[in-house]
Amino acid sequence: MHFSIPDTQECTEDNGTAYTGYNIHINGEYHCTVRYKQLHNLHEQLKKYHDSDDFPVFPPKKFWPLTVGQIEERRYLLEKYIQAVGQNPLILNAELFNAFLLTAQQESTGTPAHEVVLNVFLMNGYKVEVNSSSNERTYSVLEKVCNQINLPSMYVYYFSLFLIQREENGDLVVIRKLQDFESPYISQKNIKGNHKIMLRKSYWDIDYDLELMLDTAALNIIYVQTVSDIERGWILCNKGVREQLATLQARGAKKEYLELARTLKYYGYIQFKPCLCDYPVPGSKVIISAGDKELNLRVEIPGGEIKEGSFKVTRMRCWRITTHNDIIDNGEETVLRKDPEMDLSFEYLMAKEKLQWITVTSEQAILMSVCLQSIVDELMLKKTGARMKEPQDYRGGSFCYMKRDGSSLIITVSQSSSTDTLSSTSNGTSRSPVRSEPTISMRRLSEKLSSLTGKPSKSQPLVENDAFEGIGDDDL
Repeated sequence: MHFSIPDTQECTEDNGTAYTGYNIHINGEYHCTVRYKQLHNLHEQLKKYHDSDDFPVFPPKKFWPLTVGQIEERRYLLEKYIQAVGQNPLILNAELFNAFLLTAQQESTGTPAHEVVLNVFLMNGYKVEVNSSSNERTYSVLEKVCNQINLPSMYVYYFSLFLIQREENGDLVVIRKLQDFESPYISQKNIKGNHKIMLRKSYWDIDYDLELMLDTAALNIIYVQTVSDIERGWILCNKGVREQLATLQARGAKKEYLELARTLKYYGYIQFKPCLCDYPVPGSKVIISAGDKELNLRVEIPGGEIKEGSFKVTRMRCWRITTHNDIIDNGEETVLRKDPEMDLSFEYLMAKEKLQWITVTSEQAILMSVCLQSIVDELMLKKTGARMKEPQDYRGGSFCYMKRDGSSLIITVSQSSSTDTLSSTSNGTSRSPVRSEPTISMRRLSEKLSSLTGKPSKSQPLVENDAFEGIGDDDL
């Protein structure tokens, strides 16, 4: 998960007291504004349920009003803290952390809890209307959608809700996957542009298709997504195959359609908008797709020929996101760019003892990073034999949320609930909610290649790749 605190804002409480608010962005989108004391309160609760010896250090308190420079220093330290917390999978998946972020989103947007109707679409435009609460979390909305289309509960988390934008030329662009720390209603309402919530596959290994295709509802979801991806050119096929697919589609032969589509190039991939890469040469214009344990690059070389490059995730040692060119000097004044450019840089094992940094410049760099992480997570899941989670894996619980005015709420999370129940309290402690997750054995990269590592510019912390394996001569 990509956390940042790019800026602060001066806020005022209802009683007129001024304070500094820190704007938290997650995966490139504004999520909430919080005070220092709110994050400190969260930190103290997290330490109770996690190994304090290996817990990130929280920026120290100050006893006097902060200067402008000290506020900036605190912002920087808070950003490093939440980035470190966000790289710990045990904390990132904890109900306490997710419920805090959800409640902070609600408080920051001033959205009162009320009943709403959410429209969730399949990729063919079919609409599923869901009766929901404005503060209902993503997993609960997902379960309701899947229940309405009669998808068995064991298959719910093979799918996810995505925010997708339709551009002026009709193309659909995947903005991001909705996460369990947010309300789909609030996120859709507060993001600029014409966005729809859509249901798509949330796995990469197409072998999962074989089981899902035995269920009518799952088969239909996969089928309509595949038809959409072929129509948009995400999946490549020649004229002859396209005619065969059209015949199968006209007959309603969904299973046979998928069996043929699964043999095609880029089946099961997500394609990103055209961007720039420094490989094979700096400034190369490329189309990047993620899937089948790789990032695939297509680049047009002089003469119009298309060349492909494949970067396997198991040979990526690490990656990071860098934001740059965020300040524009037009000769008269210096202003912040509204949509700063971003780089995704990954360190790749090109050959034995040869690591090379590859950099992609794209407005979807964060989405690429999230896709890489989810591919790695799935690889590790399969490696350890763990199963996909199911609705009953969510357990209820409660925690203490400190509001910006210093008062407290006990946040109660019901199992697979339609709402998160909030009740006020002036003080008190609570037990952290627990979310049952598959235990995944993780290992860190050995240090044998550390001497080959360069030092990229100031940016997000490196994301170590747990699927990286030192590949031998025979594999290269």
